[in-house]
This record gives sequence, structure tokens and C-alpha cells, in this order.
Amino acid sequence: MKKVIFGLSALCIIAFVSCKENAAKKIEESNVIAAAERDANSTKFPVIEFDKTEHDFGEIEAKAPQETTFTYKNTGDAPLVVTNIKSSCGCTVPQDWSRDPLAPGESASFTVKFNGSGSNKVSKTITVTANTEKGSEIVKITAFVKPDPNAQPKAAAAAN
Repeated sequence: MKKVIFGLSALCIIAFVSCKENAAKKIEESNVIAAAERDANSTKFPVIEFDKTEHDFGEIEAKAPQETTFTYKNTGDAPLVVTNIKSSCGCTVPQDWSRDPLAPGESASFTVKFNGSGSNKVSKTITVTANTEKGSEIVKITAFVKPDPNAQPKAAAAAN
């Protein structure tokens, strides 16, 4: 038993000593420079800044389509990439936005169409997903939807 333990110990010592090579000698200077540059750039984020974060359509007729445009600018230090824009419901449709990178200082826009559904005060949110530090931004649309004058009252409609 002593021979087995002694043999295994000797084998482990030989393995550790024979592989002992200075790891610092294996590091290439170009890799160190590339890693330092990558780490410095990882703290730079694009920043999305909107011309307005809420649009009020005011008082509108029921079912009257509405449209507005939100303009945004990249005020950060890295290219901005908008990956998705979606609304809180199907009655609000964001469109005409680019997935191409937006360089620092450049501006772009997207259109939001609202079909005028709902009644009284309505508020819808549009979530803009991008490569910003926060990851997403929210803009809103609001309106006061007046009842449709051509619609039948609910009691009369139920009687028919």
C-alpha cells in the first residue's frame, strides 16, 4: 500500500514540475492591446433622445384614424441599433423604422398610426427596444375619443 501511495505521489510531482512553464511568456502584446481597447469600448453606449415622449391627438371622433411621427437622435458614443418597436395594443401600429445602425449625432424617425378605437380618454404606449444601456424606451400617445354619432345606443342595439 505504501508503494502505491508513494508511486502516485511521485507521478503527481513529476506531472506538476514538468508542466511548469512561465505563462506570462505566452501572452502576446497585440492581444493585450486588443483586449484593453475592447474593454474601453464596452462602457460606451448609444443614448436615444426623442423630440417628444408623448403625443396628444386631442379630441377625436371614434374610429377616425390618426398618425404621428416620433423623431429620435443618437446622443451617445456608439452606434444605435433599434431592434424592435411595438405598441401596447393592436389599435396602435408603429411603422417605417430602420434597423440600420445610427451613428452618434444622427437622427431617424418612426410613424405611429392609431385607428381611433376606444372611448373617452385613451393612452397607448410604444416600446422602443434598442442597444442602449437601459435596453428599451417608452413613448406614449393619448387622445380623447368622442362617441360615434352614427352608432346605435347599446340598449337599442341589444333589442334588435
